Amino acid sequence: MAVVVAVAVCAAAVVALRLAQWTHTPRPVVGGVVVVPRGADAREVARILAGAGVFPCATTALWSLRLWGEPGGLKAGVYRYDRPVSPRVVLADLSAGRVEQVAVTLPEGWTGREMAARLDALGVTDGRALAGLVYDPASPGRWGLPGPTLEGFLYPDTYRFARGLSPHRVVDALVRRFREVAEPLESEALRGGLDLLSWVTLASVVEKETGQPEERPVVAAVFLNRLARGMRLESDPTVIYGLDRFDGNLRKADLRRDTPYNTYTRRGLPPGPIANPGRASLEAVVRPADVDYLYFVSRGDGTHVFSVTYAEHRKAVTRYQLGRGR
Repeated sequence: MAVVVAVAVCAAAVVALRLAQWTHTPRPVVGGVVVVPRGADAREVARILAGAGVFPCATTALWSLRLWGEPGGLKAGVYRYDRPVSPRVVLADLSAGRVEQVAVTLPEGWTGREMAARLDALGVTDGRALAGLVYDPASPGRWGLPGPTLEGFLYPDTYRFARGLSPHRVVDALVRRFREVAEPLESEALRGGLDLLSWVTLASVVEKETGQPEERPVVAAVFLNRLARGMRLESDPTVIYGLDRFDGNLRKADLRRDTPYNTYTRRGLPPGPIANPGRASLEAVVRPADVDYLYFVSRGDGTHVFSVTYAEHRKAVTRYQLGRGR
């Protein structure tokens, strides 16, 4: 009996040794990707690893998971391997959650819907669910923010995201980055008489009105001057944001159509941001140019002509806009 036990122990040791040696040998991964779904148990992960060619069969994979992995700590996600890799490295990656990440650039001035579409296209999250979360009236309260939606508080930047994230995790990242950028400037906004919502709303209008860095403080000054005088902002981008559909051609009828965001028909700021502003626009509102301008009109090349009086403004409109339409 003792001999039988000894032989069995030796055989098991040999198998374990060979398995250990085998798991250190690099080999190509089928398709270069291992995808572990959320909620997968050790047996399901073993089948996935066998199907990807990391192990010869699910049984071997399961034994390896039990010997060297952390079945209770395996992380869901997409793991990419562009070259041969040993099974032990794959197991270590799954245990540590070293999932594939994608670089995502969300430009300044994009809306939450535009951001959601890009994130969906790259497989980061469900775009429709993300947009639903962003524009849910209850969402600002969940994140301790003011406003009718989360528009304006999703900071535009380049991020590295894993694939398959929940919309809540994505919003957490974007809002956290907004706070990092905005908090050092918020006291300046308050000293200027602007609460957080007003500041970010005006910054979003500035963001949409000009793409020229040197013009942002001047555009901000124009709008602040108009607000101080009780004048309407008369900003085309605010009108566009309030339209259900926009085909790229802003018509006179659109300017007359009253919506909460139409600053031609309503005085003051719109009820919330119309886009997600970047740092330069946020800074422009708290550090506007020292000018008396009340008007500006596009030259058609991305820059603007600024005027103090309406007469000057009409001359600029005649020179640069007549015959072009809006």
